[in-house]
Amino acid sequence: METNKLYIRNLENTDDINIKFRYVNKELNVDRDFSFCRKKYEPVFKLLTRIQNNVEKEIDKCVNKRSKRRSTAEQISKTLPEIKIEIYQDECNISSNETTLAELLQNNFSGVKLLVIDQIFDIVLNQPWVDLLQLPKCMLAGCLIYPNKFQIQFAAPEHCSGMWFKSTQLEAISTKWEKCGEGLTYQVAQEDVGHYMKLAVTPRNKEGISGPMAEDISKCVVQALPDELPFQIRHQHTVNLLSEPSSIRVVTYNILADLYADSDYSRQTLFPYCPPQSLQIDYRKQLLIRELTGYNADLICLQEVDQKIFDVDLKNVLEMPPHNFYGMMAPKGICSEGVSVFFRRSRFDLLSSHVLHLGKNIPSLSIFEPLWNKIKANEQLAERICNRSTTLQICLLKVKETDKYVLVANTHLYFHPDADHIRLLQIGFALTYIEHIHKEAVKEHNITDPKNIGLIFCGDFNSVPECGIYKLMTEQFVDKHSIDWSSNLEEAVVDVELAQPFKMFSACGTPKFTNFTTLFSGCLDYIFCQQDRFELLQCVPLPTDEQLTAHTAIPSMYFPSDHIALIADLKFNAIS
Repeated sequence: METNKLYIRNLENTDDINIKFRYVNKELNVDRDFSFCRKKYEPVFKLLTRIQNNVEKEIDKCVNKRSKRRSTAEQISKTLPEIKIEIYQDECNISSNETTLAELLQNNFSGVKLLVIDQIFDIVLNQPWVDLLQLPKCMLAGCLIYPNKFQIQFAAPEHCSGMWFKSTQLEAISTKWEKCGEGLTYQVAQEDVGHYMKLAVTPRNKEGISGPMAEDISKCVVQALPDELPFQIRHQHTVNLLSEPSSIRVVTYNILADLYADSDYSRQTLFPYCPPQSLQIDYRKQLLIRELTGYNADLICLQEVDQKIFDVDLKNVLEMPPHNFYGMMAPKGICSEGVSVFFRRSRFDLLSSHVLHLGKNIPSLSIFEPLWNKIKANEQLAERICNRSTTLQICLLKVKETDKYVLVANTHLYFHPDADHIRLLQIGFALTYIEHIHKEAVKEHNITDPKNIGLIFCGDFNSVPECGIYKLMTEQFVDKHSIDWSSNLEEAVVDVELAQPFKMFSACGTPKFTNFTTLFSGCLDYIFCQQDRFELLQCVPLPTDEQLTAHTAIPSMYFPSDHIALIADLKFNAIS
């Protein structure tokens, strides 16, 4: 922060005035930032009194530090300058009148200066400002790092600049910082292992006006990445982006929300085999980002996405060059996690997006009436399904350079072990809604050949292949005798059959595991695709049993989630 400048910030529609300045007096050994938050209708003289009290305390503290004996302190105090704090407007002293900060604010503090002892401070109003800057608690070589928290005012991230430095020590006096990068993100190198990192950010607005630099130093050193992570082996199958316009690489991945990983229950019951540091989100998210970017996907569907991880991490990395995705988040009701879709902007145009909460909306949508009328008489069943926060996310994408359209659906169905009937009903309602959106898309965008629009339905369906969901998706029909309807006898579904119009196949088949913990392991995740629209080019091989069990189960220091990402390369069928 520059000396002899007093920074004042007042956000729109607030009464708070934030004030900050740095006072340096080498003779008194004073070098400190002073910060105040006052109400704008407060008289100026009250602010000056507060400033004077704080400056006096700081000077007294510095004098006492220099004094080893009381007599020395007394000698120094006799030579102290008068602590005069005054404010001037157009060279007129207004320190003692009733002028308020709000009145000065009306004129943008024009002509206003502050006198602190022997120094005059110019007033700078609403300068670009870094309000909060914090580096992650864990940094891994080979991964991308960026601020964990980055809050700015009167500035835009894309106009801010950053410089990265590293050092092997943190002693304030002797620390030597070596510049190692520029920008707000930094790709940590192997030679950075054992170093502390420092990020210095200069905030800037679109007009090019800069504010005072802010910096943060990491609390830990860079760690080495574990050797040969399993996803690095999978990356060998996705080295390059797909170049054919009609081909699409799809990823679906339940990334394990921090909401569920960061608790005593998860550490002691769900994942007791996973070292606590490997469960921390600052560790896991670096692996997740590296894993996702290495798949070179065109379309990414994620489940259990924390809102904060979406905003701060996924968007911050995936939407920036060289990846240039566009991301959409659909929270699960009032829950702080949900599902999200990212698509590569160089491949697709977004035509529409929809979010449906498969709970409270079930009784209110007319397209659901036929199925709802068959189950609503069972009050316990009706209450249970309507109280769910399950979310269905849909987006319609136009494939660039082609006449093809992709209808993408993404969901994470209810998890409870006795809820096969709930999940089957949820997928029934979901497919009804998808069919409705599909018909609207064909009509609105004048898609004359239905084979030019294909459905891809991704997610964590919390359903093994033996259950009704897989049958409904691949065979288009589930009869009233399905065992799923009786997974909870008090809520048993009676005389209900489900049918749907999309002939689907599972792009990655039915692998032995897509979820692997000590409490449960099985296939719960799928990339379902329309069979008469897409052909499968490749399904990226899944991790081996040996890799999954190397540290008992997952998550582990090698796997950032309890689920495994599914990756499939698809291609639109040629129209005959």
